[in-house]
Amino acid sequence: MGLGGISIWQLLIILAIIVMLFGTSRLRNIGPDLGSAIKGFRDSMSKDNAQSDADGSTEARKEQDSDKPAG
Repeated sequence: MGLGGISIWQLLIILAIIVMLFGTSRLRNIGPDLGSAIKGFRDSMSKDNAQSDADGSTEARKEQDSDKPAG
């Protein structure tokens, strides 16, 4: 028994079908393509978080200043 009732032979057959459908050259390119996509996603998320942190910190300061009593 393998993963969830799938035997090693069934996994090998599925792998062989995938290789026949996509070919080895296309399968070789999946890793770098997926890695660059994840890296681009992380970069855009970190830029967005940095921008929202900068916007949020100025708003938080304004709220703190307005909460302080005058005098």
